Amino acid sequence: MNETEERDVLQEAPEQPEPPRVRTGAPARKLTLPADADLERLVHETSAEILTAVAADPRLSEDLALAMLNRRDLPRETLEALSKNARLAKQRKIRLALVTHPGTPRHVSVPAIRNIYTFELMQVARLPGVPPDVKRAAEEVLIGRLATIAPGERLTLAKQGTGRIAAALLLDKEERIMRAALANPHITEVWIVRALKSETGTELLAPAVSRHEKWSFRNEIKAALVGNKHTPAARMIQLAGELPVNLIKDVLRNGRLSPQAKNSLSAVLEKRATRA
Repeated sequence: MNETEERDVLQEAPEQPEPPRVRTGAPARKLTLPADADLERLVHETSAEILTAVAADPRLSEDLALAMLNRRDLPRETLEALSKNARLAKQRKIRLALVTHPGTPRHVSVPAIRNIYTFELMQVARLPGVPPDVKRAAEEVLIGRLATIAPGERLTLAKQGTGRIAAALLLDKEERIMRAALANPHITEVWIVRALKSETGTELLAPAVSRHEKWSFRNEIKAALVGNKHTPAARMIQLAGELPVNLIKDVLRNGRLSPQAKNSLSAVLEKRATRA
């Protein structure tokens, strides 16, 4: 092949396209919905990308957002987008629905709890589908507000709250509230024992528990009553007489007792030893 022929072949060869450049590490582009998007239909989509775009759309109404939050299959990123939708995030119903949704990320649900009303906090703490750590956070926020809650509301909380909330109200300074908490169906022996041993306890609880038709017969509660300075002296000696010797000795070792109470318990032990 002479020089002229070689030049002709080179001119006829098709030009090879440049291979596409692959962008590594580039963030995924967020989907933007068109102006005529049918949001009412899109809230029922299964695509995570579309649902997240709907959640972030400023045109999304409260009713449609609540319809979305009724779905338990919402992706995590969709719930997060709803929490960042500035107009919707201010709505009380939206905040509550986000907090109680089992798929909401904890960094979204737990901070939102601080902006929820008192009885909504009780609702969060009682709903069966709410994750345990979110319930616990709701209880702690509610208990932290008890000092500022009106007596009538505290009474309702004492009757209807969770065991943890009722336990905090065992230390209330109003007797009717304390007694309502004592009758709460979710209260347990463990909570009552802790309240009786609390350094912030009032003089109301021990006398009420010491004569209670249900709780005054439990040995752990009896021991806590014997070690409580507000238990009436005569009842304390009576309860000590019903306890096993090892529990009385534990109270003497660990209880914060007055000298008179210690002498009374020592006398009970001596009397038991003499009988033995």
